[in-house]
Amino acid sequence: MRRREFITLLTGAVVNWPLIAHTQQATKMPQIGVLSLGRGDKSDASLTTLNAFMPALRELGYTEGQNIAFDRKFADGDANKLSRLAQEFVERRVDAIVVFSIPVARAAKQATSAIPIVAIAMADPVEDGLVSSLARPGGNVTGTSFLGPELVSKRLQLLKGIVPSVSRVVVLWHPRAYGERTMAGMLKEIEIAAQSLGIKLQLVRAAGPDDLDRAFPTMTREQADGLIVFPSPMLFSQYSRIATFAADNRLPAIYSAGRS
Repeated sequence: MRRREFITLLTGAVVNWPLIAHTQQATKMPQIGVLSLGRGDKSDASLTTLNAFMPALRELGYTEGQNIAFDRKFADGDANKLSRLAQEFVERRVDAIVVFSIPVARAAKQATSAIPIVAIAMADPVEDGLVSSLARPGGNVTGTSFLGPELVSKRLQLLKGIVPSVSRVVVLWHPRAYGERTMAGMLKEIEIAAQSLGIKLQLVRAAGPDDLDRAFPTMTREQADGLIVFPSPMLFSQYSRIATFAADNRLPAIYSAGRS
């Protein structure tokens, strides 16, 4: 009797093993949280950047829904939502968090010191206190960086080179896009460049997408003959609106990044 029971038990285990193995794999499928300050539709230029790593993952053998899962959350341009959305990832115990830009990386880091955070397109993560150094980040944050302050003056020089007659330039900027030292560095760089090029600057602030409704009339009143858009995840997500405004007003403009 015991031998018969043993054979029955063994046969049942063999028959059910694939199902058991499949269930274990499903529970162990890596869960990746993707957090963006922008919107989750085609109007958000940052969405293209966030999705750019998908083909590379497939080359490494990862297919969404089969052996890796993504949970995407969007703040719709409202930085106040970032902390709550990041905390939701922590509560779900995702295996990693992918973010776009410094503000989102900061919210994720404040939410967790244990879950790995991969940040795309950070301005200056060292000055913003996210990593110890570019060579040895330490902590749980890593990713890619562009050092914004050093490029701001170059963009103004490019605008002057393309439109030699430009003399009044509006600078559309997001004051809290990055850390205070990074933003101060950008302002210093462009002010020095403007003085050397004989250009008068007019700074126009936009803290969120809704502020553009007020910023556009202000920019029109300034009667500028050029526009520079400072690096900012929020402004990047609004490039369609900004580019339309510049085109409608025949205003030569230069941006911190392109979009498809």
